Amino acid sequence: QVQLVESGGGLVQAGASLRLTCATSGFPDDNLVLGWYRQFPGKKRELVAAFTGIIGDPTNYRDSVKGRFFISKDSAKGPLYLQMNNLQPEDTAVYFCNAHRVGTMINYWGQGTQVTVSS
Repeated sequence: QVQLVESGGGLVQAGASLRLTCATSGFPDDNLVLGWYRQFPGKKRELVAAFTGIIGDPTNYRDSVKGRFFISKDSAKGPLYLQMNNLQPEDTAVYFCNAHRVGTMINYWGQGTQVTVSS
């Protein structure tokens, strides 16, 4: 059974840093692309940062987080991390870990972790 469990969220002041972790288990193979998404209340989930391929680990970042957030992983199956620096109130959201099985329509999601940034 595939499991993704996020941790590391919390309440911080603007300018602070947080490191999110996504613990992973149960993947049948390592043909995966991992990423982080976030969701604001009443809005659709949006990409924050993700690995976009399985060769060379290319990455893609949302423009608003470029230079502040950094995605990393220990292996193709995770764990997955998101280092978030210089957090701003507009980063306040629930952050979700995602794993996409390459060549399929299969996506796995964690339960999310709340990040709240006060001004």
